[in-house]
Amino acid sequence: MKIARVAVLAVAIGSAGGAAMLAKGMLSQPPEQPKAEQQAPAMEMARVLVAANEIPQGRVVTRADLRWQDWPEEAIAEIFITSDERPDALDDIEGSIARFTVSGGEPINEIKLVRADRGGFMSAILPSGMRAISTRISPETGAGGFILPNDRVDVLLTKSDEQNNPNAGDSYVSETVLRNVRVLAIDQTIREEDGEQVVVGKTATLELGPDQAEVLALAEQTGELSLALRSLADSQSAGSVPETVNDRRGAVRVVRFGVSSQSTASR
Repeated sequence: MKIARVAVLAVAIGSAGGAAMLAKGMLSQPPEQPKAEQQAPAMEMARVLVAANEIPQGRVVTRADLRWQDWPEEAIAEIFITSDERPDALDDIEGSIARFTVSGGEPINEIKLVRADRGGFMSAILPSGMRAISTRISPETGAGGFILPNDRVDVLLTKSDEQNNPNAGDSYVSETVLRNVRVLAIDQTIREEDGEQVVVGKTATLELGPDQAEVLALAEQTGELSLALRSLADSQSAGSVPETVNDRRGAVRVVRFGVSSQSTASR
């Protein structure tokens, strides 16, 4: 009986010792380190030309409107302008006209811009509601070639006075029909570059309202038109809107489908 109790006690002591040693080994073992997270590969970036601020439709683009911005290469579209392909893009884009509104931060592309050497420039620089109309000029009727794009002029009409003075012989009268008119272009020259020599053009393109364009067209058929260059100070003080001087009315023959009819044109 005593031997059995001794055996049971020995087994219990041995089990307790084994458990204590096992616990000590587990506590002394350093904790398992978490596996290092796998880092994502670095994204390839490129510099894309974007709008630094909103560029409204019809406004001239300046350097302050443009900036380079980092852009993921995989998200770059073909129409975007990158510094790698066009490092001189700031110089190329400056002076363009926004054909459509460009939001701030939006990538710049040629589709939304128009330049003077490309088609569509004239319609882009015209203010809303205005028209571009051309008239013939010569050195004698165009201020000797000193009228340049963005100058302002008065339009003079010189015509025969036979209607008022039938017996006056070769009698002519001259009157101003339009004042403070902006010159959009001389021939195909839309802007004056620094150092460019004056070239006498044969056609001047003027900025007028719809009714004023009718007045000019009628006046051109009535007599000879001349452009009188205005002083820069006078142009600024008079504002930017052209003025119609006289309420000109005249008869115009209109032909529709081979049938002639008489119509009246007025400003």
